[in-house]
Amino acid sequence: MTTPNADSLMKIGQLKKPYGIKGWLWVFSETEEREAIFSYSPWWMKTATGFKPLTVTDWRKQGSGIVAQFEQVPDRNIAETMNGVSIWIDKDSLPETEEDEYYWSDLVGLSVINKQQECLGTIKELFETGAHPIMKVVPSKDSIDDEPRMIPWHKQTVDVVDLAAGQMIVDWERDF
Repeated sequence: MTTPNADSLMKIGQLKKPYGIKGWLWVFSETEEREAIFSYSPWWMKTATGFKPLTVTDWRKQGSGIVAQFEQVPDRNIAETMNGVSIWIDKDSLPETEEDEYYWSDLVGLSVINKQQECLGTIKELFETGAHPIMKVVPSKDSIDDEPRMIPWHKQTVDVVDLAAGQMIVDWERDF
């Protein structure tokens, strides 16, 4: 298996604490439906020496979370060293998005500009709150001020997403 180019990878989850004594680990999934993380392959883990394959041999729901066993993690001693390791996939293995659908990883780094043509910063991350996702927008060199902002990802807020131009137009005033 050829190691992928880091630029073509997208983070989809993270390994957490060990579960049991046989090398199983809790898996935090960043996919919309948590179990969908197992429909993507191959997985890559980010290590100090680059990206290495991470092969799922078994997984299951456990309470409100999910746990998995990996070919590369034969026992609990190895599992103890894996907490916090991020899980990545090649973007080419993802299904195409529908019109007006985006992968969050494609939105991170976009400049956010309001209808008054003021740059509010760049998207650092998106996270789910229950009602709707939130974009964490941080100041950039082009920002009108040094204020970080939390802007809802909502059809009434987001007017235009232009991935090619690297920007998003929002209905959001600077002092909201």
